[in-house]
Amino acid sequence: MPGLIRSFAGRARLWAIVAGVALAACSPTTLLNPPPGGSAGGPVDGEVIGTGPTRVALLLPLSANGNAGQVAKDMRNSAELALREFQSTSIQILVKDDRGTPDGARAAASAAVAEGAQIILGPLFAESVTAAASVAKPANIPVVAFSTDSSTASKGVYLMSFLPQSDVDRIVRYASGQGRTSYAALLPANAYGAVVEASLQRAVANAGGRVIATEKYNLDRTSMQEKATKIANIVKQGTVNAVFIPDGGEAAPFLAQVLAANGVGQAQVKFLGSGQWDDPRVIRESNLNSAWFPGPDLVGFRAYAARFKAAYGKDPLRTASLAYDAVSLAAGLSGRFGAQAFTEKVLTTSSGFVGVDGAFRFRPDGLNQRALAVYQIERDQLGVLAPAPKNFSAGF
Repeated sequence: MPGLIRSFAGRARLWAIVAGVALAACSPTTLLNPPPGGSAGGPVDGEVIGTGPTRVALLLPLSANGNAGQVAKDMRNSAELALREFQSTSIQILVKDDRGTPDGARAAASAAVAEGAQIILGPLFAESVTAAASVAKPANIPVVAFSTDSSTASKGVYLMSFLPQSDVDRIVRYASGQGRTSYAALLPANAYGAVVEASLQRAVANAGGRVIATEKYNLDRTSMQEKATKIANIVKQGTVNAVFIPDGGEAAPFLAQVLAANGVGQAQVKFLGSGQWDDPRVIRESNLNSAWFPGPDLVGFRAYAARFKAAYGKDPLRTASLAYDAVSLAAGLSGRFGAQAFTEKVLTTSSGFVGVDGAFRFRPDGLNQRALAVYQIERDQLGVLAPAPKNFSAGF
């Protein structure tokens, strides 16, 4: 029986700072220069965190309204926490408000380049990433962005975020190893659904399986009920042994309820989800009991979250850990590789890096790969069916 994950209340610092220096590949001696004695650029506008000579820009929608502004604040605090916990860091963070708009991102990136930033972390939104990249690329400044839109990735513009491609690859690889070879999918009729559908088709084909049926629903209950009923009728024909439902929030529980009302449950098929299922609304749904989904290592995140709460008096929003790992990466690479820290060769090392969300690596095309665990929902708790790999030595 898989081990259960319960609330992580300890303040242990097992994962305090491991990003950026762990798993770094052996490199030629030309990559082992000491950190530079200073960086180009005049007086810095806006908030600066740290005093190191290497300037690292952090672009966030700090003045945006609603949830975006709160995410930005938590990411800014996570960056500060990472710098505080990383010993002997050689960086300073130039915090820039991109206002959550392309024009704001373009202006923030221009200021960062003018002030001598050697790498840009952020922005958060897809259009802002594209705008910032239009400034950074001509200046030969790499970007490590937080958008989940894979279309924004390119050579020199790397995505730090949790991408749907990684979710699909991990859950299909695991499910196929458990004999699940015939898939049906319920997907939202939006850009996310399109990316997931293409990833599912590729991953299932690579595993030697088949996608028997796909239904795309609009984001209303009438459409969701109609499409889930169609999938239920196909499942009852006996040709499907896994149903993929990547949507999170209230969508996955509702779709599972419709399937159950039509006579389809875990006795007939295995329900598979995405990283969006790490949500109490999904985990509490009885019709998803024993379902599987992929996700990053939770022990590392919970240790970070406990330290964040101790420092700032609240739990971090889930995305905030990306900023923690990005700053830790920048600090670790700067300290180890000096002037060569942010070159393509170092950033795309095949052995990757380790952060609070586990092992990750950047591909030359800007997309990332993450080492993910597979979890099973077990009566309001999560069991670990397959732990996240600690490195990229096999199976990637």
